[in-house]
Amino acid sequence: MRNNIDKRMNEMYLRDCFMAWFDVALLCAVVIFVLASILSIVQEPNIRLVLYVASAMLLLFNSASVFAMTRHFKEDKEFIYSLDIKHLDLNRAAKKQH
Repeated sequence: MRNNIDKRMNEMYLRDCFMAWFDVALLCAVVIFVLASILSIVQEPNIRLVLYVASAMLLLFNSASVFAMTRHFKEDKEFIYSLDIKHLDLNRAAKKQH
């Protein structure tokens, strides 16, 4: 029984990490696309510099926050996911009764 719960917690953790980093990759693609689109119409070098710096800061801070979030999830995996599994199992049991 405990191995099953540990396996489910690990699967949930890995899925959350994958989705979080997938979102970071998607954000990178969007930022690069928007930056490339905007740079073709912005000719002022100072504004271009601001766009580069702002884009880099956005990606840096977002990546750092996802890194911190996934590290926190790993540290508290037992608490976070055991609670989720408990509620999922209770919801499944309630649905079966109706």
